[in-house]
Parts: sequence; structure tokens; C-alpha cells
Amino acid sequence: MAASLEELEQRLSHLRTELRGAVRARDKAETARIRRALREAEAAWEHALETEAEPDGEALPAEPPAATTGAPRRTERPAHGSIPIREQVHQALTLLGAPASPKLISSTYEAFFTESLVATKLASLRRDEERSFTAQGYARPYYICAALTHDRLVPARGLLALSTWPVERRIIGPLSPRTDFLTHAVGTAEQIQRLTTAGHPAPDAAWRLLRRFALTIPGAYDAAAPEPDPARVIAAAHAEAAVHQQEDDQQRQAAAQRARTQLSDVQQLFGAAPMRDALRDASGTLS
Repeated sequence: MAASLEELEQRLSHLRTELRGAVRARDKAETARIRRALREAEAAWEHALETEAEPDGEALPAEPPAATTGAPRRTERPAHGSIPIREQVHQALTLLGAPASPKLISSTYEAFFTESLVATKLASLRRDEERSFTAQGYARPYYICAALTHDRLVPARGLLALSTWPVERRIIGPLSPRTDFLTHAVGTAEQIQRLTTAGHPAPDAAWRLLRRFALTIPGAYDAAAPEPDPARVIAAAHAEAAVHQQEDDQQRQAAAQRARTQLSDVQQLFGAAPMRDALRDASGTLS
């Protein structure tokens, strides 16, 4: 029987307490074991949250209002109060599967979910999340954090990620923008497949988003078709990703290993301080 959200949250709290003890005891083997268990519990918590939030356990993002046409429309899921912006970002990033810009996060959320997400509201979110993590550690099941540059391990400009992703997945190397773009395309196509398989028409905005991806992936788009074929987009994206994957993975893994040995827990999530910030902290002012 699957564990409830409450049981998983208790397990997460227990594991975080154990992790602090193992880190203080400098027990590397136990620390590694607990981190693995923590990642598994976090993934289970996310799955349980998504299942509880949707009817019949199916993740069915709602279609935004549209002008009346002859096409069949799925009835909007009623919104019961405003969804916190960090949860909106979490849902969009989970769907996309890789670090993304505020603009893409906003477009994705609005394409699949009920409420709008204003990209400008994300400007201070990462800083708020960093302050919360610094004060409380792993008190929350997830944090909206930073993607990290592969060379300096500082926050990658304009990219947000999830703390539940391993460091490798949050590293941005020379090839990562393209491989992450392909990951975004696959995530979007798979979500449309889930909707259509369940008999729920995907929103027009979702098809427009998929078309934007497909137009820049060789072999992904058939101009004669009224809409992109999600399966074709997925296959084309995987085919191109295979060209870059090995080198990109190597660069990410090397940078992730440096991050784990050089950075604190908070820095692994939110990045090392850029040199300009370090100079400001040291001098108090910066001309």
C-alpha cells in the first residue's frame, strides 16, 4: 500500500534529522545512504502530491478559457483559491524536467494549468527560497533553487531548478542549453500524450508550445499536419539528444563532483557567491 502524504512527510523529517547527524559525525557512507533514501522519499512525496491533487489519480492540467469554437473543449477544473507561486513553478519545472527560464516556466504553466503565472513575480522567488533554506535547512520537501554554471559553480543567469534534482541535472555546461531544450520538448509532448490518452483534449496553448519546440528540432515537425505529433517530437528530440548526451553528461558529472566537494549544502542548491558579491561582502562597498 502506498504511503500517505503525512507518512511521507514524517519520513522526510526523520531522514533529514538523520542526515544532519551523519554529516556532523563525518560518516560519509551513512551520509550517502541517507541522501539516497531522502531523494527516493522526496520523489515519492511528489508523486503522492500529484496523485492527491487530481481526480482519479491522473495529472490533468486544465485548459485556459478560449473563444467558443466548434472544437470539443474540456471543462475547466475549478480553482479553489490561489495556488502559491512556488507550487506553480514546481509543477511547471516537474513537467519540463530540466532547468528553465521564468518566461518558459510561465508559458508552460499557463498552457496546462488553471491559473496564470506572471514571470515577473519569479524575480525574488529564488532569493526567498535561499533565505528559507539557510534558516531551516531541509524543512520543506523541495525548494526552487538555481541551475549552476559548470565552470564557476555560480547561479546560471535566469534559470530556475528544483532542489530534488541531483546536482548533475542542475549543472549548465556548454551543451546543456540544447540538451535541456530537448528535455523540455519531450516533457511537453509526454504531457499532451497523457491528456489525449485519457480522452481529454490538450489545450490550444499546449499545442502552440509543442509547435514552438518542434519547429527547431530536425524531423520533429510535419508542415502538412494540423498539429505536431507528440510521438514524432519525442523520437526526434531523443535522436538529437543522443548526439550531445555523452559529452554533456561528462561535463555535468565533472562539475557536479567539484560542487559536492567544494560547496556547502546551501551553495550546492543556490550556487557559490559570484566574485562581485564576494568583493562586496569583504569590503562593504564596491565602486
